[in-house]
Amino acid sequence: MDFLFDYGLFLAKIATVVIAIISILVIVKGLKGHHGAKGELEVTDLTEQYKETVEQLESHLFDKPLLKARDKAEKKAEKEKHKARQNEVKKAAKEGDLSHSREPRLFVLDFHGSIDAKEVASLREEVTAILAVAIEGDEVLLRLETGGGMVHGYGLASSQLDRLKAAGITLTISVDKVAASGGYMMACVADKIISAPFAVVGSIGVIAQLPNFNKLLKKNDIEFEQITAGEFKRTLTMFGENTDKAREKFQSEIEETHGLFKDFIAEHRPELDLEKVATGEHWFGKQALGLGLVDEIGTSDDFISHACKDREVLQVRYVQRKKLAEKLAGATGDAADNLLLKWISRGQRPIV
Repeated sequence: MDFLFDYGLFLAKIATVVIAIISILVIVKGLKGHHGAKGELEVTDLTEQYKETVEQLESHLFDKPLLKARDKAEKKAEKEKHKARQNEVKKAAKEGDLSHSREPRLFVLDFHGSIDAKEVASLREEVTAILAVAIEGDEVLLRLETGGGMVHGYGLASSQLDRLKAAGITLTISVDKVAASGGYMMACVADKIISAPFAVVGSIGVIAQLPNFNKLLKKNDIEFEQITAGEFKRTLTMFGENTDKAREKFQSEIEETHGLFKDFIAEHRPELDLEKVATGEHWFGKQALGLGLVDEIGTSDDFISHACKDREVLQVRYVQRKKLAEKLAGATGDAADNLLLKWISRGQRPIV
């Protein structure tokens, strides 16, 4: 028994030392990240990935002599193309025209939106980076997936996409799963919207909801006090007694937001029958095509695979560094805090 006790104590000491070392390393790394850049840009060559996948599968399907002969012919053609391209680049360099120093690319972005659209922080960095290097003929594909959220967050996300349009860059948005409400606010900015057959699209409406605990407080003899300056500084509350006047004011604000939403849609897709589609309903991709909400049925995979055959496709992703507190804090505590903040904010901030 003494041996087992001593052995257990030894293991506990080792575990304590290991945990201490790991904690120190995490803290040091976190401090370095805190003083450095907030994030970094990651670029992935999707064309190269596509070619590698095809080559790997073809190696199991075709005879080696055939593949070798084809590869030789392709390399020869590629060499001639590269030589011709180099001559063009030299000529453009002499004339000082950087717009012809490379061939147009397709840039691929991803936006998987949360209710507060916090992902817009990365989107704005990605858009800025593309605009800094864009030339005539460059295009952008945004793979969009979100059910919407806070008006100001998705309004800013839409404005980021408008920056691409203002620069004359063709923007295509692909919806593989869902782009509803605030998601459709973003999608309508595009030159073309592609939707999977059963993707959820639409929901051009506004909602705000919150619980009211006033009766529960009264039942338990708990008073709630709220002091404001300005008649409509606060309309509906979670703990106070709501009035008909406050409800009417809040309803008018919801209607105004819906009106702005519809105006935004009409500006970017003027051919839509808003009386028919701006009812808050959502539709599947094939239904949305008939209503004019989308332009084509397909997936982002089809679009990218087709583009990889004749040009370079680059996925651009801005990765934000996590703060030290975020690294050390528990995921459960963060989730609870976020849920509370979102629930409270829903009471006064409309959701699209």
